[in-house]
Amino acid sequence: MNLIAKLLKADDILVGLDASSKKRVFEQAGLLFENRYGIARSAVYDALFAREKMGSTGLGQGIAIPHGRIKGLKEAHGAFLRLANPVQFDAPDGQPVDLVFVLLVPEAANEHHLQLLSELAQMFSDKGFRAQLSAAPDPAAVYALFAQWQSAS
Repeated sequence: MNLIAKLLKADDILVGLDASSKKRVFEQAGLLFENRYGIARSAVYDALFAREKMGSTGLGQGIAIPHGRIKGLKEAHGAFLRLANPVQFDAPDGQPVDLVFVLLVPEAANEHHLQLLSELAQMFSDKGFRAQLSAAPDPAAVYALFAQWQSAS
């Protein structure tokens, strides 16, 4: 099983999320993490925007991996959001984003944090995988795609 499949649960996946901006995406992510894990939505929002100020987490090709460090968090958490309509994310290719993986890590995150980001980048660099994520009918199908993914290396 890959690192992301161990991190992600089907309940951490939203498909068809209606968000009109990056700000709204971060607000929705905050709500999800608050409801699922008791992490204050404001802490999520602030952490994601703090990281975004250092440079966009938009990768291009409709993908963003916003991530942030959360004080007091014991382990990493992730959520996948497929947006109903793409939003601007200041990605290098200028394209709007509709596939978003939000990663939260402990404040003193280490090598594991970098391994998670690396695996996400590998996943999302796969054109076929992106197409399958876009076409998956529901969170269970999206989760199955993450669970079945295998690194090419």
